[in-house]
Amino acid sequence: MSRQQLSALLVAVAILLIVLAAVTLVPYASPRINDLGYRSLCPFAPYSSATLLLAAGLAGLVRSYLNQKR
Repeated sequence: MSRQQLSALLVAVAILLIVLAAVTLVPYASPRINDLGYRSLCPFAPYSSATLLLAAGLAGLVRSYLNQKR
């Protein structure tokens, strides 16, 4: 896999993770209330969102590192 393909893949992964982080905050009729005080699609809403955003940031850092080595 070339660096350009890997860079594009990392961008796609980062975008997917950001979208998933937003989806975890969507209000939903679930049996548990999350720590933000409302019922959302994911009952671990603030922590799962932060974890997904952290993983997206990590993908961005790896991509910038790969682009720096050109």
